[in-house]
Amino acid sequence: MVEIVNTGERVTAGLYGDIDHHSAAGIRAEIDAALENSTPRILILDFGGVNFMDSSGIGLILGRMRLLEGFGGQIFIKNVSGHAEKIIKLAGLSSLTIK
Repeated sequence: MVEIVNTGERVTAGLYGDIDHHSAAGIRAEIDAALENSTPRILILDFGGVNFMDSSGIGLILGRMRLLEGFGGQIFIKNVSGHAEKIIKLAGLSSLTIK
């Protein structure tokens, strides 16, 4: 599940529940729709409500990164903890983390 806040220049996607191969497609679609409607400079993925994440979460991050790079935007992730934090570190994406 995802809750989108779009200010035009910045889109914040609050992620909730599990991010796995069952849920990732729907989350991607909602975020991509918001990005395509406003082409923001910044996307923040807020993992504060994520209980579980598998490699589908990494695909979610990387795919949005590529989409944003297409129009000069940046992606940041925040509120990552537990299991999701370990996966993000293993994938080498810790540099995207903000407080």
